Amino acid sequence: MSDYEVVYIFHPALEDERIEEKIERFHGMLTGERGGEITAVDHWGKRPLAYEIADQTTGHYTVAHFSAPAEALPEFERLLKLDDEVLRYLVVVNEGDLQTTPVPPAPKRDEESEDDGEDE
Repeated sequence: MSDYEVVYIFHPALEDERIEEKIERFHGMLTGERGGEITAVDHWGKRPLAYEIADQTTGHYTVAHFSAPAEALPEFERLLKLDDEVLRYLVVVNEGDLQTTPVPPAPKRDEESEDDGEDE
């Protein structure tokens, strides 16, 4: 069994309850008889997309970490591909720590250093 991370980008019109239902159904493919385990789920909320997907400029991001046998992944990914309300997904082997919260944006630099040069 290996550790994986999956990032889901759901259609922005979906309600939170509907997203939870979908995640439970997807994760059900990994757990139960297949013996996988969901170790973390983090909802990042609505965020802008890097580029337009299916006429959408935002999506609801969710990141989950799980351990599962490799044999469970093809059916899991097939289920994700068939769902029209999943705009994109990405499953990768998790080799790092299990933080799911996105890195906060770097604080903006104070513009004082540029202002000092203009006074002369």
